[in-house]
This record gives sequence, structure tokens and C-alpha cells, in this order.
Amino acid sequence: MKNNNKLSLTLLGAQMLALPALASDINTDKTWQYEDVFNIEYAAAPQVHPDGYKVIYERRAMDIMADSTRINLWEVDLKTNTHQPVLSGKNQFRSAKYSPDGKRLAYITNAEGDNQLYVRWLGSGQTARVTNVHQSVGNISWSPDGKWIAFTMFKPESKSSFFKEMPKKPKGAQWADNATYIDEMVYKRDGSGFVKPGYHHVYVVPSEGGTPRQLTQGAFHHRSSLTWSEDGKSLYFNANRHDDWQNKPRQSDIYQVNIADREITQITDENGPEYGPKINHQRDKIAYLGYENKHLSSQNFDIYMMDLDGKNPVNLTASLDRPISSHQWDKKGRGLYFSYDDHGQKYVGHVTLKGKVTEKLAKLGGQSLGRPYTSGQFAVAGSNRLVVTTGDTERPADLALVDKRQKVTQLTDLNADLLGHKNIAKVEPITVKSSVDGRDIQAWYALPPNFDATKKYPMILEIHGGPHTAYGPNYSTEVQLMASKGYVVVWANPRGSTSYGQEFANLIHHDYPSKDYNDLIDVVDGMVAKKFVDEDNLFVTGGSGGGVLTAWIIGNTDRFKAAVVAKPVINWISFALTADAYNYYAKYWMPGMPWEATEHLWKHSPLSLVGNVKTPTMLLTGENDHRTPMSETEQYYQALQLRNVETAMVRIPKAGHGIAARPSNLIQKVGHIVAWFEKYRKADK
Repeated sequence: MKNNNKLSLTLLGAQMLALPALASDINTDKTWQYEDVFNIEYAAAPQVHPDGYKVIYERRAMDIMADSTRINLWEVDLKTNTHQPVLSGKNQFRSAKYSPDGKRLAYITNAEGDNQLYVRWLGSGQTARVTNVHQSVGNISWSPDGKWIAFTMFKPESKSSFFKEMPKKPKGAQWADNATYIDEMVYKRDGSGFVKPGYHHVYVVPSEGGTPRQLTQGAFHHRSSLTWSEDGKSLYFNANRHDDWQNKPRQSDIYQVNIADREITQITDENGPEYGPKINHQRDKIAYLGYENKHLSSQNFDIYMMDLDGKNPVNLTASLDRPISSHQWDKKGRGLYFSYDDHGQKYVGHVTLKGKVTEKLAKLGGQSLGRPYTSGQFAVAGSNRLVVTTGDTERPADLALVDKRQKVTQLTDLNADLLGHKNIAKVEPITVKSSVDGRDIQAWYALPPNFDATKKYPMILEIHGGPHTAYGPNYSTEVQLMASKGYVVVWANPRGSTSYGQEFANLIHHDYPSKDYNDLIDVVDGMVAKKFVDEDNLFVTGGSGGGVLTAWIIGNTDRFKAAVVAKPVINWISFALTADAYNYYAKYWMPGMPWEATEHLWKHSPLSLVGNVKTPTMLLTGENDHRTPMSETEQYYQALQLRNVETAMVRIPKAGHGIAARPSNLIQKVGHIVAWFEKYRKADK
């Protein structure tokens, strides 16, 4: 899977090609280098065989030629610990699902062009192409008898021209393309651009191949996971099938569709989202995630259980004030395993049908390659056993087996060849008291390789986005690269972060940014007090919500030598009317419509403080970012230029909000940040 080709990049011109040594005692052959990004691998999407003794997973690796992530399917035998490829090569093989009898494997691949559904007979190794469609297949699910496979797929719709009197173009004339007519509320999405006319629907197809049959209709999207009834006669899914669905971004209900007559029955109708229905056939119960919509900017999902007809719903995890992100029934149907975040770390827990919660059965991680966000997946592997993706501060995700005694057995070691010989940045925790109200503010810091406590090091404060997300003691390529260049790097979870309870997350409800600024400065003070941080060499950066706070910080203090404001919101009024998810932000992040709450929004906009800024500032955003549009970056850049503040603007090509989606863009992002800081860094003490 490794590709050892080297990549030369021009970042900030020749400056990046000859970046000066930042610490004379660092052996660059043994520390992280920018080209190492193309050699990272990690594990994802584990699926356990029905016998409980084999697990197939997605082995994801960076492709230096395609500048993307290559996904192949590998299998681990839990009895023999043998590790072998199932489907491997230059094509993408993903979304594997074992058939109920374990003899076949359904998966999606682009081996013949479009992403199609295939089935592989595991005994013979023979494969069959099941679909011949012109749109990508997703959310595949086997019927209980193995005769059918359900999936979701986008169905385009033609849209007639609104203006119908356009003169006929003469033969050979070079006219401009036809105008694009838009009349939908949701008309663009980050990552995909302008929305094409059409909707996602649910289909079924014979598992040996044939013509897919569309089960859902209407001007609604059906993009959820799919669960079969025990008799195979119906499917359960979640969708927002309200006529005004575009104006209800937090609404989703659970439905049942009859395979024979395509009749759709609504199962839930609560005020808020219900999604991810999963059936316990032993007890005729459905478990799903949901919450009552209280119009807070951050709300935690709970696990609910109800009868198959939607009656008698009960909240099983009401006692756990933490965000739950996934759930699976245990093998005996006596409860559910679930993943959740706590204090900057993702874990697996378990809840019984009576609501008894057992926490921290296994630790997850390693799937956020760029920054140290919480991440991870799991699969149930028989009674009281779990297969998990597990990582630490030094390595991306590997697979591990966790038994009933919580003993962890590592199953893969995907990056030993890349990182086994390298001097990796060590990560330590720090907790400070907030100067606002005495709350504990949790943070972590990475030390440069060959750290010497008698020396003074420059420090980078790296701020997470969201703002309702969480950093933790997790793997981060960006942190490792910054530390390898001789910086102490610190990251924190100020108020507003998730994983500390809903009350903590909503301390910034309609008040962001605000006192989260104080929490971050308190962390900086705590680091400076450690003596090995050079107070005259402080730098700050962050992306998205972290970009907002970086701009807010330099509008309030000149303490930092330089700043990089990545993909920010600079002006909440303009953001509310240009972002892709404006129908969500205006309703949940703001106390009123932008033309009604103008004074409030301007008060919390970093642009309102631009007159105070003296810090040399770089702006960095993806060219195709629809979440925090380039117009936000340009406003701040032009304002700083008008004030004659030293500033630069970096526009990352072919990048949306998730800049790290392309390996080369991840390198360009962190490379530009370090180069900008080097420009203003004082000599080491």
C-alpha cells in the first residue's frame, strides 16, 4: 500500500523549499517530514463476519498519484490473527457487508467506472456486478434471506428552462452556456457545490444482479442507513419527508416502506431528529438516535427504544450527558453498544434495556488525520467482544480486539514501517482554571522531538473548529509536523466544546465568540508558566470555528507574533447569507434573522475588532469552500490591507471546507502556517 515517491512542493515560493532548520539538535531523517503525509495508512469501517471470528475493514492509504485516499478491503482472522487482502489495487473497494450466512460479501467499487454494487463469493473468489446504474450506490443492506440488497441512490430530475423565448443559436455560433435557474432553499453544499436537481431514493435489487426497483417517491431525500424487517417484507429508514423540509434542518422521522406495494408508513413524529433505526428481532424493538429540538446550538443525541409500530418510546441514555454518535445491538439483544465523547476522547459504552449505562468499555481514535479531533468506529464481535479502531497521539487508527475483561489485543500495525523509526512528538495533558468562572479547561501539548526542558521553545496555540466539537489526546498529522519543526503545540477545549456535557457546550449559545477567548488565553498563561515556552515567540492558528477565535484573539491582544486565520467567519451577517447551511445557522446559531439581530451579530464578528489588529496575519481558505465562503476571508484580508497590517491570503486549490481531504492540500495548509510563523519567529533562546 505504501508509495515511497517523494513530492516537491512550492509553498510561499522558494522559502518552503529551503525551510531553515528550526532546532539544531533535530535529526530530520528521523522526524516527521512533509512527504510522509503520502505514506500514512489507517483502518476504518470494521465489519464482523456472522461467525464472529473474522473482520473485514477498509485499509485506507494516501495515493500520491491521485492525490486522494485509496480504499481497499482487508480481512483479519481473529482465531489465527492472519491478515490478508480481500480486494486490493488501484481502484476503490469500500462499504463491505457480509451476507447473513457469511458466504458472500457485498461491496461498492469504481473498478469499471461508476461506483457500482458488487457481490463476491468468498469460497470461490468469484465476483458478480449487481448494478448497472449511472449514479453512486450507498447504504447497502442485505435482506435476512440473502436474496435482496437494498441501497440508496440519487435519481436526477430534469428541470425545464424557466426562460423559454431564447432565440435559436446559429450553427457554429459560440454563445455562453445557458443560465442556471435556482429556486430551492438548499441549492449548494460544501464538498459538492451547486445541488443538481433530483433526490436520493431507496432501491432493492436481487443479490445476484438484476434491475433495481425504486421503493420511495416524492421530492424528499432518503439518504439514511437501511434496516430490514425480520420477514424481509419491509425496510426502515429515516428521512425528512415534510413539505417544508428545507426549512426544517433538524427534523428527521423514521419510516417503514413495504417492499411489495411501496406503501410508506411514518413511525415517529417527534419535534427533532430521529435517525439510524436498528431492529432487535429477538424482542421486536427498534433502537434509534434522537433528541427533542430545543433550538440550542448544541444538543446531545440519546438512544431511544420503541415498539416496531413506534409506540412506547423510552430514552435509554437519559443519565448520560454526553454526545452519542453511533449504536449497535449486542448479540443477545439485551442492550446496545454505542460510541460517545467524554473529555476529548471517544469511547464505547453499553446500555441495557432498563437504561443501565456502562461507560468506557473501549477507547476509540485515530481517524482524524489532520487535527486531533475525537474519532473512531467499532463493531460487535460476538458476546462481550468488540473490534475497534484505536489510535494514540503517535499513530493513526489500527484495528484492535477488546474482550469482556477489556483486554485490548492489537490486530494491525499499519504504520510501523513509516513511524517505527521516527522520533515522534510526545503529548502531555494540562488543565487550567478559567479566569471567567473557575471551571476546569482541559488542554494538551506536544513537545518537539529531542525536547530539552532547559531551553525555550516557540509555541503555537491551535484552536478547534465547530465550535461544538472536541479535541483530545488524539493523533494529528498537523500537530506532529508543527512539533517536528521545533514548536511546542498546545490545543484546548474551551467552553462551547462538546464531551463535557450539554450545559458546558451551550455556555456560548448566541454568545460566540466571547468568554471562550478567556479560556484559551488562560491555557496560554498555563503553558508560559512552564518555563520552556518562550513568551516572546507565541503564535496562534485555527480553522473554521478556530479561525473565528484566532481572528477574535488578535482583535483583543497583540501578544502573538503572528497568526494564521484558516477558513474563518469574519462577519456573522454576511456569513448567514452566503454559507451553504444558512437555513440552519440563522435558526440555531443566531438570536434572530441577520437583518433583525444586526447589532448582536456585529458585536460578535471579528471584523468589528479589525481596527485593533497589529498582528501579522495570514488568511488561508479552500477555493471551493461553501461552508465558510472565500468572501469571508477576502473581507478580512482587504480590511487588513486597508489598515496596512502585514497580511497574506492563501487560496488552497480544489479544496472545500475539509482542506485535508487531499493529502497535498493538508501539506500545503500546515506548510504555509509554519512558513508564516518562521517569517516572524525570533531567534531561539
